[in-house]
This record gives sequence, C-alpha cells and structure tokens, in this order.
Amino acid sequence: MNKIILDLEVKHREELNANYVLLKTTHIDKLPLMLPGQFAQLRVDQEPAVMLRRPISINYVDYDKNEVWFLIQIAGKGTAKLAETKIGDTINTILPLGSTFTIPEDISQIPLLVGGGVGVAPLLFLGDELKKRGFTPTFLLGARSQKDLLQLNDFEKLGRVLTTTEDGSQGEKGFVTNHSIFKEASFDVIYTCGPRPMMEAVAALAKQKEIECEVSLENMMACGIGACLCCVEKTTRGNVCTCTEGPVFNTRELLW
Repeated sequence: MNKIILDLEVKHREELNANYVLLKTTHIDKLPLMLPGQFAQLRVDQEPAVMLRRPISINYVDYDKNEVWFLIQIAGKGTAKLAETKIGDTINTILPLGSTFTIPEDISQIPLLVGGGVGVAPLLFLGDELKKRGFTPTFLLGARSQKDLLQLNDFEKLGRVLTTTEDGSQGEKGFVTNHSIFKEASFDVIYTCGPRPMMEAVAALAKQKEIECEVSLENMMACGIGACLCCVEKTTRGNVCTCTEGPVFNTRELLW
C-alpha cells in the first residue's frame, strides 16, 4: 500500500482528559485507503526541540465525512505540541504506514478486542471494520481509573463494552486478564494493544486457551520507514522493524 504525505486540517479538537486529546482531521481531496492497525507519522511544527515525527495510531476513518482521527497521549514535548493544535491548523502527515490486523473470513467467529490506555486507539477502527463485515465484537478496555477510560461512547456503538479499572471506579477491579468474561465466554480470536506487560499477559492467556491472537506493538519509533532500527523486535523470523513489518504481529511470531 502506497504511503503519501498530506497536510491534514484539524476539523475537531476534544480534550478527553488531562492526558489525552482527540483530533479529527480532514483533507481537501479524498483520503487514501487506510486499514485497521496502521499508523501515521505526524510532523511537529513550531517546536525546535523536536526533530522527528511522532508515530500515532489511526484511531478511526470516516470516509463519508472524509475524516481521519488521531488519539494523542501527552507524553513529551512532541505530543504536547500536537495536543495544542487548534481547529483550522494543519498537520503534515505521512500515511498509511505499517501492517494491519487480520480479519477472519468466517463471520461466525467471535472476536475479543482488548485495549489498555492509549492502546485502545487502533481498536476503534478495527471494531468498526469488524461490525461492517458482519461480526459482533466484544471490547474489553482497561485503565487506571474511570477518568482514564477513553471513547466509551464510540465503542458502545460498535459492540459490547466491558471495562476494568485498577482502582475499581468503573467495571471490574483489577487488570483486563482478570476479567470474569474469560470464564463466562469463549472467543475465536483476540486483538490487543496497550502496555507491553498487558499485551504479554493477554498473549499468554490466548496461548493457554489456544486462541488466535494479534498484538499491535507500541515500540519506540523514530523514522517510521525502517532506517533507524530503534523499533526492532525479536521474532521467529529474526530481528524486524516494528514500523515496517508491524506494528501488528500474530503472537506466534513473537519471542515472548
């Protein structure tokens, strides 16, 4: 899939909480085809201390409105500057980049989408695609507390939403892998994105239950084109760049 450079205009900006901002962007021309799991490299302007673009998951694509959404977690100078973007501003963007989630051919299969923190970002786009193809996705979303659960209203439009919080302020108390759904229901495929320990725990649970599992890795990236080698992941195929061979991997490929 060809990647292109676009100056995307910010159409909507929403502060979800103190650490997360949702940007809905558009372009004068029709947006290119993007698939769930892919990401974009966003240039940070007017911040001399930030030289490199920031890799941001494609949160959602609305082709009817010609919009692509980005969920920005404020984690440093670069993302803080992106979060300050105002309606009408433009963001120079390279997209789409990376690999995609695998959609089952058999619509009788039951998918579970597990996200934690900003890792919920690619799962909204994936859930929308699954629903369009006739699946009924279940979402299991984890966070530290109720205020850290993101985009629940959007997820609820696509399927069943379950939550966990570490402090018990919403949903079941604890981590996603401790949720009672794993005892009450069975699934054919699991997709997950979030903190690495969470993804490793989900992958281990999937392996134990002999369930297919795909993860979207959040390795640190710089160039986004496989040149700098800072996002290398060890796999059964050897060391690969997450930005070009991933970010989505079947857990059978990973040396976890």
